[in-house]
Amino acid sequence: MGRKKLMLGNEAIAQGLLENSCAIATSYPGTPASEILASLVRIKEKHSLPVHSQWAVNEKVAFEIAYAGCMAGLRTAVSMKQVGLNVASDPLMSAAYMGAKGGFIVISADDPGPHSSQTEQDSRLMAMMAKIPVLDPDSPAQAKDMISIAYELSETFEIPVMLRPTTRVCHSRQDVQANKFGSFERKADFKKDPARWAATPKFRFKLHTELEKKLEKIAAHKKTAPVKLNKKAVSGKAVIVSGVAAAHTREIMKALGLWDKTPLFQVIQPYPLHTNFISSICTDYDEVLVIEESMPVIEMQIADRTRARGKLNGFVSRVGEILPEAIEQMLCDFAGLKADKITVQSQPGRRPTLCAGCPHRASFFAIKKAAPKGIYTSDIGCYTLGLNLGAVDTVLCMGAAISQAGGFYHAFKNESKRPDIVATIGDSTFFHAGIPALIDTVVQNVHFTLVILDNRTTAMTGNQPTPASGFGASGETLEIVDIEALVKGCGVKFCKTGDPCKIKEFLPIVKEAVQYARDKGPAVVIARHPCLIGGKSKEKRTKKIFVEITDACEACEYCISHFECPAIVFDIDKKRADIDPLLCSGCGVCVHVCPKKAIVIK
Repeated sequence: MGRKKLMLGNEAIAQGLLENSCAIATSYPGTPASEILASLVRIKEKHSLPVHSQWAVNEKVAFEIAYAGCMAGLRTAVSMKQVGLNVASDPLMSAAYMGAKGGFIVISADDPGPHSSQTEQDSRLMAMMAKIPVLDPDSPAQAKDMISIAYELSETFEIPVMLRPTTRVCHSRQDVQANKFGSFERKADFKKDPARWAATPKFRFKLHTELEKKLEKIAAHKKTAPVKLNKKAVSGKAVIVSGVAAAHTREIMKALGLWDKTPLFQVIQPYPLHTNFISSICTDYDEVLVIEESMPVIEMQIADRTRARGKLNGFVSRVGEILPEAIEQMLCDFAGLKADKITVQSQPGRRPTLCAGCPHRASFFAIKKAAPKGIYTSDIGCYTLGLNLGAVDTVLCMGAAISQAGGFYHAFKNESKRPDIVATIGDSTFFHAGIPALIDTVVQNVHFTLVILDNRTTAMTGNQPTPASGFGASGETLEIVDIEALVKGCGVKFCKTGDPCKIKEFLPIVKEAVQYARDKGPAVVIARHPCLIGGKSKEKRTKKIFVEITDACEACEYCISHFECPAIVFDIDKKRADIDPLLCSGCGVCVHVCPKKAIVIK
């Protein structure tokens, strides 16, 4: 046995993968899952472990790489956030039929709340749709322990297994047992079997039949059966919990004096729910309370739902996280205890904004100048915060900025006054999902301007590399994909690159692109300037410029409302705008923002 270490949940998952001989680990960054691969890379580099780790171009590609490794008999894993699983859903559904040879774990980190996502969808429903088992950890330590269970389950039944941590598991810390790493001596060995690995529809029917039989056996697998946590408790009522809600409920039941009175069952495998457990719940208890995030996955599998209190009858909220204070209120209501109504007042915070000196702010300022009455479609990334600048009108999903620009063009193309359409997308997101959409706009001759916000990294999720970075997850040197060449290869005839922080040079490029798009078709501007924080870009950043606001300032607050740089503040005593030197990065763009020319270089 090793020693205990304080670990982030995602680090504990990475530790578990390496302790269980994961030979290939892939991912696409996305909160709350990003630190899983990053931690794995750090640990494997420190201990010189022979593991292939890779940031793939998107979740679908990451899934397919790891799945091929398991087909060759190796233990592999792919990690992503819940909306990333949408992107990987196509191979997921098919892989469930074909099964696994080596152990294969799909880690989908859910974000109830949501804290940093488009949705708070429940990946357990995706596992149910794909017909693969899913494990639901309540803590970092349990998440690590479930890696071993998942690999055993996967190899015993030759099936992909999902591990579904949530934000509170991924981003909490706990003392976790760090044991010795597994053996990496297993050799890759792919046994050709076209009827399985390249199955046509007739054989897929056979594979589906076999999958149903696997699920029946998994629903009787003792190691993943629900556990009664308070064995001495006897009552006609019971509480069923899973995920992080289990950790909260254990503590709250003890505090309320319910621990020795009301049976508490923890479900670690929400799907398939064990058949014997379903039977015992329906025969042994008159009423059960089901506490789970975010959807009623366990509740839906209980045969007699008239006994269950949960999300389906509104006893448990159908939206948001299930916080401890909400669980306490539910338990009191369920047990008939008198309790004061618990309310938690949320404190207002400052809205998120782009960093001081962020090149995206300059890009959005130029876009608003070049197309002041335009429709601005955007995408998933730091630059979504262009909302604050009035330069983002739509955000749907990865890559949608370009597709939606096409949709708006077709909606307005027969109007006499067609609005300018400007789409913004990050470099990593462009590689992830923007290329097919760009090709489509070329084929359809969509009149729009695309600004690729190229800050040379995947900034929002921790500065992971992109295909244009030239290095990989472990810092190894890789080939570089040229964005300009790629754009031109898609058939775009207008493609120019500029530095948005050199606003006097950059603004004319954007104006030229907008004019070209009005008359001729797709125009692309690559706004290239490295992210100011993190990243490993070798490109030189703009030399720091020291600025000040003179007495010419008329306190119109144009610079604050239209540029929204955190370093520009309103000084109540001076009754005008001022520069906070601690926040100013020295980009100098604000010099060109003030309509009164009150911001000058020192």
